Amino acid sequence: MSHTGDDDAARRAGAILSIDLGAIAANWRGLRDAGRATGRPVDCAAVLKADAYGTGAAVVGARLAAEGCRHFFVAHIDEGIALRRILPEPPIYVLNGLLPGTEPDFVEHRLIPVLNHLGQLNVWRAAAQRFNQALDAVVHLDTGLHRLGFSAEDAQVLINERGRLRGLRLALIMSHLVASEDTSNPVNGEQLSRFRTFVRAMPGAPTSLANSSGIFLGPDFHFDLLRPGAALYGINPLPGQQNPMLPVVTLHAQILQTRRIDAFQTVGYGGAWRSARPSRIGTIALGYADGYFRNLVNRTHVHLAGHTVPVIGRISMDLVTIDVTDVPEADCQPGGLVEILGPHLTPDDLADHARTNAYEIMTALGRRYFRAYVDGYADGPADDAGEAA
Repeated sequence: MSHTGDDDAARRAGAILSIDLGAIAANWRGLRDAGRATGRPVDCAAVLKADAYGTGAAVVGARLAAEGCRHFFVAHIDEGIALRRILPEPPIYVLNGLLPGTEPDFVEHRLIPVLNHLGQLNVWRAAAQRFNQALDAVVHLDTGLHRLGFSAEDAQVLINERGRLRGLRLALIMSHLVASEDTSNPVNGEQLSRFRTFVRAMPGAPTSLANSSGIFLGPDFHFDLLRPGAALYGINPLPGQQNPMLPVVTLHAQILQTRRIDAFQTVGYGGAWRSARPSRIGTIALGYADGYFRNLVNRTHVHLAGHTVPVIGRISMDLVTIDVTDVPEADCQPGGLVEILGPHLTPDDLADHARTNAYEIMTALGRRYFRAYVDGYADGPADDAGEAA
């Protein structure tokens, strides 16, 4: 296991976020192998939007490219431009498509827009003529999410007038599932049917439908290219079932101070928590400015020296208070580390406490954390991950 980063910066950090690149790579291999289980030549991309779900797109992208990943998705063009500096060769797809006037940027950085309506298609085709070169494009079909993508009407126009693609190379046809985490939801089959109908009418291009949870809906949903995002980073793609993915992040915060208080004393802004007994209170170095949500007040816990320790009082911008009354004093001294995320409390668990999802927990991970990259699974349970996925 190897750490990268400045030891002095780690020493100065209030909180340390450890990101296991080996686990991300093993998760990717497992998802890729799940797609290939039927013997079809299915490929597996990686979604690196939102800074690779808070884990660092540049570092994660380089690691996955070394692992064999050949397709990468981002949301915004600037994410694509930054990633291109790290990955000079593989296709990088921009899910939000063409913003007005960005065609030269797409061409300069060899990014592929996911075209979401006929207007974007027309603009991209005009760019191909202006730059006198064939340009790659992705057609995104809206099969029911009603967010981005070609409407049924736009899709029919394209079917009837294939000439609208002249000057473009159709690199991919894709759609996005509404409720793939709910395997019994009939909308999955409805979307699959709509997608197949469009694909049959537009032959010759690679196809992609399955996101992280969609991979677990089975081979009918796999098509040519899988597009996992959340599952790569350890988020459970099967809510309510055992998580088949390896954990990726751990987060520890330093204890800044401990103090004794009498019974019936309040702690923190607004007096949102009151002691029922003489207590010892620890203050740790993170807060809502670091993505630790304010609505966690009196609703979650951390782990310290084998103890489950309640988080008490309001979450401040930079500080959180915990009740360490039942922890031996020797184990909760200033400078000690408290587990915020890790084996005892996963991002999915914390999301339940915050009444959100693990996507929001991960993408909110604070920039003030010292980030330690490790490769704990590089030579370890990759095969097991493949079997689990």
